[in-house]
Amino acid sequence: MLTILGFAMIATFLVLIMTKKMSPIAALVLIPALFCVAVGQGAQLGDYVIEGVGNLAPTAAMLMFAIVYFGVMIDVGLFDPIVRGILKFCRADPMRIVVGTAVLAAIVSLDGDGSTTFMITVSAMYPLYKRLKMSLVVMTGVAATANGVMNTLPWGGPTARAATALKLDASEIFVPMIPALAMGLLAVFLLAYVLGLRERKRLGMLTLDEALAREPEPETVSTGAGSMRGGGAGGEDRLRKDASASGGGTGTGTDAEPTADPADEADDEEFQGLDPNRSTLRPKLYWFNAGLTAALLTAMIMELMPIPVLFLLGAALALTVNFPHMPDQRARIAAHADNVLNVSGMVFAAAVFTGVLTGTGMVENMADWVVGAVPDAMGPHMAIVTGLLSLPLTYFMSNDGFYFGVLPVLAEAGAAHGVSPLEIARASLAGQALHMSSPLVPAVYVLVGMAKVEFGDHTRFTVKWAILTSLVVLAAGVLFGIM
Repeated sequence: MLTILGFAMIATFLVLIMTKKMSPIAALVLIPALFCVAVGQGAQLGDYVIEGVGNLAPTAAMLMFAIVYFGVMIDVGLFDPIVRGILKFCRADPMRIVVGTAVLAAIVSLDGDGSTTFMITVSAMYPLYKRLKMSLVVMTGVAATANGVMNTLPWGGPTARAATALKLDASEIFVPMIPALAMGLLAVFLLAYVLGLRERKRLGMLTLDEALAREPEPETVSTGAGSMRGGGAGGEDRLRKDASASGGGTGTGTDAEPTADPADEADDEEFQGLDPNRSTLRPKLYWFNAGLTAALLTAMIMELMPIPVLFLLGAALALTVNFPHMPDQRARIAAHADNVLNVSGMVFAAAVFTGVLTGTGMVENMADWVVGAVPDAMGPHMAIVTGLLSLPLTYFMSNDGFYFGVLPVLAEAGAAHGVSPLEIARASLAGQALHMSSPLVPAVYVLVGMAKVEFGDHTRFTVKWAILTSLVVLAAGVLFGIM
């Protein structure tokens, strides 16, 4: 009976959040509470929740202060020179532009928020893609896949969820995974290089001045299916290339527009990703902020202190030094309050779900059923099974559903065959490169919306490359003995 009720609770939770009938936070609280009463253990609900909250408090603190820290670093301009440097590196070479997109998306992903990553990346790179008439789905696909790999950072979400669901330390999951994730990121850069070469072959190479002399491509051509057609070497694109090469642009008299200096001015105005005049910039403190961030990441990798403590200290120091006046500090905290509340609220709400699932004995009964269903020959390889399952499961369901509903069952099944929960947790991260293009991820709509790309076009282009990247991460994890 507990087995049936356990699967019913997970299924109810998944259906409600996938159909958007309830928010994840509400579903994480109300559904397990109802099922706890249904199994006759309503009197113990408080104990389950309190125990879960105690276990999850460090994870919630880490997420809260990591979001504040990296939000402040973006506010004060830490990433601005990186954006400008990448744009300067890209010039008007399609190959460099696609590689620069991957690098920029990976770097900005350090803040752990996909929406922020996509806003900065698209704002910086979109004008270049438009001017050179490059395929916009290449930009969205590379950015989403790079962010998916970087999304496995402890403060990015999946690692914290895995740690929360299995009551593990996030650093114990993440740090050994770094070599495998590095291989995944290398695969993204290689993919960007290959796609960039395809775009270079299709469009040719221009100097930045020549690119600026071009008219931007009309919206109807650069969006939706049009951008997918741009992925090949169609006749329309060749005609555009020929017209541009002959100095005719798009036939609107662009020859007379550029002069000696307007290229530099256009460089500043058109290829601008972040507002260079925002009031929160702190250029005199740039090297302090860069050094603080490097020290923080180094201390995290070396496990000098618990990650929540590192980010708590880092956020407090960053706020105090960059914004010494209290009103400015309050303004910065308020600016990032939505992300903090959503993420920390989700973690504490998960205490109800995981507490009920574990306390009532549902997870043990479900694990017994899964163990019976898994062939004995596959039992010792449950980590690999988990990694493979993470691809479709994290694509067709939310991270909340997979990590809080499915992962504990897989971990219990693995434990019965001698596979540690840490290996299961690490393997569960393999599918994140694909997950970031899931229709259940709100950030992907920010990406395709700002890039003016149809979601279906983005999906058809990206899924195959994201699956390949996820398999690279999983294979590297097995090769390095991480899982």
